[in-house]
Amino acid sequence: MIHASPFYEIAALLALACLVGLVGQMLRQPLLVGFMAVGILAGPDAIDLVHTTEYIELLAETGIAILLFLVGLKLDVQLVRTLGFVAVATGMGQVVFTSALGFAICLALGFDAVTAAYVAVALTFSSTIIIVKLLSDKREVDSLHGRIALGFLIVQDLVVVVAMVALSAIGLGSQASPSGLGLVEVLASGTVLAVTIIAFGRYAANPLLRRLARTPELLVTFAIGWAVILAAVADWLGLGMELGGLLAGVSLASTAYREAISSRLSSLRDFLLLFFFIGLGAGLDLDVLGEQVGPALVLSVFVLVGNPLIVLAIMGAMGYRKRTGLLAGLTVAQISEFSLVFIAMGLALGHVDDRAVGLVTLVGLVTITLSTYMIVYSHRLYALVEPLLTPFERKVPHRETRLDPSQSDQPFDVILFGLGRYGREIGRGLHARGHRVLGIDFDPEAVERWRKLGMPAAYGDAADPEYPAELPLRGAGWVVVAFPPHLGPLTQNDARLVVFRSIREAGYAGRVALTSHDARDAMELERLGVDLVLTPFRDAAYEAVDRLMEKEAAEAGEERAARRSSAGGP
Repeated sequence: MIHASPFYEIAALLALACLVGLVGQMLRQPLLVGFMAVGILAGPDAIDLVHTTEYIELLAETGIAILLFLVGLKLDVQLVRTLGFVAVATGMGQVVFTSALGFAICLALGFDAVTAAYVAVALTFSSTIIIVKLLSDKREVDSLHGRIALGFLIVQDLVVVVAMVALSAIGLGSQASPSGLGLVEVLASGTVLAVTIIAFGRYAANPLLRRLARTPELLVTFAIGWAVILAAVADWLGLGMELGGLLAGVSLASTAYREAISSRLSSLRDFLLLFFFIGLGAGLDLDVLGEQVGPALVLSVFVLVGNPLIVLAIMGAMGYRKRTGLLAGLTVAQISEFSLVFIAMGLALGHVDDRAVGLVTLVGLVTITLSTYMIVYSHRLYALVEPLLTPFERKVPHRETRLDPSQSDQPFDVILFGLGRYGREIGRGLHARGHRVLGIDFDPEAVERWRKLGMPAAYGDAADPEYPAELPLRGAGWVVVAFPPHLGPLTQNDARLVVFRSIREAGYAGRVALTSHDARDAMELERLGVDLVLTPFRDAAYEAVDRLMEKEAAEAGEERAARRSSAGGP
């Protein structure tokens, strides 16, 4: 029998997870979707692989402790203070409107007020893991909409913390503490624990981690132990292990080793989360799950369409272009692993039943699956719906002013796309030779660095086909694209070619230079009619060879001159 030993059972579950994960990878789906599917498939109404639930629960609880530890690890007070007004206002606006409208929809679907409240809050959380991965693959983390989306995630993490603390506080009055302490004693003990952890983080964490970091494996062991120990202590006191895991992370959030710990524990978190979803799926009745298909589809449409529209409306009112609003809004078109953790806490407290858990699980499967494709093909999706989005944009989207009018009083000689290291040096060289250069980049920080050099710059996304029509192309001798093609796994349109085609359609008849890192790609660009193909590595190599040969010739000349001098020649 497969369940004769827990070892065999775990082996079978891991094999199933690998198989489902491989299928998900082929469909370009996040691993989280595969884990949720494994949980349902491994349940009693499907393959029925889960029998030794105590081991699954142990691994799941450890995974949740580490998950919340990593959330707390990101909540550095200084980082929270640096959040821009836009991220906070839009993030909180999305949370408030999503929860309010979600609550109304749940009531209309026939759920009681408590269940409706739980489900509505669960709908507000978006998956940090998925969004960061997709934006990184698309090279859009540093774009304006990417930065705003990351701000959303931090705001949502704060909401997660508040929600978990609120549930832990509710749990104080509804369940007996394992330690046998009364409510007053638990609150007092919790206060002492919080003060102790804050003092540890302020005075002892950095010196201790500095010593532990000499052996990276020991640093990881300490981080895991710290998360699990504090989760266990908080659970024993009756505060809930979720709160303990969060506090453990917060205590190390201001240390210099936060990023190192986070990167090393991410894979372990993902692995252990598998068992959380397996445990969740093992407790689901597929008949009950089937009853929730209708409500799940309604709520999924709300999350997939309503959440982006909420963000789009808020950002449009704040002065952003509809394109930026939609691209940022698409990142919140799904629920997250925290949604399931949150609803599972409600189940443990007896506030909701299996139907609510099944409902949120189905919404998670639908929204994560579909929103992944929406984010991957976001630019194509925008092109399709752009005519419908005009009401969401102000007549003058002042927060995305393209160019300071005072800088456009005369034409530019060169319009330079891309203000990274390569583009910046090209621009500085052209400027030093007396050319007036307009720098353009989609990274607000790169634009600001360029302006600090005293040169005109504008925020702009090369992948936006509408953008070139707004540029001062008349009089420019060159348009230079100083970034290579984005060859990530989610590449859609080549932004270089978008620029090339768009400026030609806008009537620009001047010369165009594009950057390439590949000989075949360079030949294709020349075939398309690009005037000059810049090949940074090859050009630098040729320049290096020329300098080497010049140095060799100079030294040889000096050597001949020295021989003639020693021989007494002229």
